[in-house]
Amino acid sequence: MRQWSDGGAYARWLVAVAAAVLLVSTGVAGADELKPYKATYNGIWGGMTVAVSTLELEHFGDTWNFTSRSEARGIGKLASGVFAPYQVSVVRVTAQGVQPQSFKSTGGDAGKNIVLNYDWQTLRVTGVYEGTKVDLPLTPQVQDDGSVQLALMVELLAGRTPPTVQLIDKNSVREYEFSRDGEATIKTAMGDVHTAIFKSQKKNSPRVTRFWCAPDRGFIPMKVQQTKDGDVQWTMEIQSLRR
Repeated sequence: MRQWSDGGAYARWLVAVAAAVLLVSTGVAGADELKPYKATYNGIWGGMTVAVSTLELEHFGDTWNFTSRSEARGIGKLASGVFAPYQVSVVRVTAQGVQPQSFKSTGGDAGKNIVLNYDWQTLRVTGVYEGTKVDLPLTPQVQDDGSVQLALMVELLAGRTPPTVQLIDKNSVREYEFSRDGEATIKTAMGDVHTAIFKSQKKNSPRVTRFWCAPDRGFIPMKVQQTKDGDVQWTMEIQSLRR
């Protein structure tokens, strides 16, 4: 993880929250089991809260909207010019899985904004990613930082755990591996909670992100933490949850 003054690091923090929220239980058949929710998290760096994020999943007809709104706190305000306080991903859930329709990340430094549009007729994804023009082939495996969460949820609800996930990164894709990593009971703002631990890691990266997900709360994460070579880079802790 780069320094918190780096807007890319902040954006990856938001992605980690969102991805963690959707590491849900297996064995519940059907994508129609997706449920709207709203959760808030504190982002902690160096023992201090530097940001607060509110994540919300909403259902509108045949599409789902996944939205993240964030606000810098304390020393996090020093980097507010490069933060991405608003992100929204629109997707459709089909028999073939999640089909992203659009993704926007705006509100911070204009050079960090992301706008992606998907054309399932021509099988291309186009747009602009932090100043880089995007024009990539579109396959069922390609997701953005927002749609990937729903893609993971649909797979897990169907009883499948995808070993890898492909995410758009400028005009290319990056690949992450997911796996289960034990269990633990942790203290939260909502009391002691039993959790299942998951982890994700980009191939050949020293950074590992772990998610402490609560089985009795739909496996929504109570805590998320990234380490690099064993050293803690940042931590996220849940503050509230409505389902």
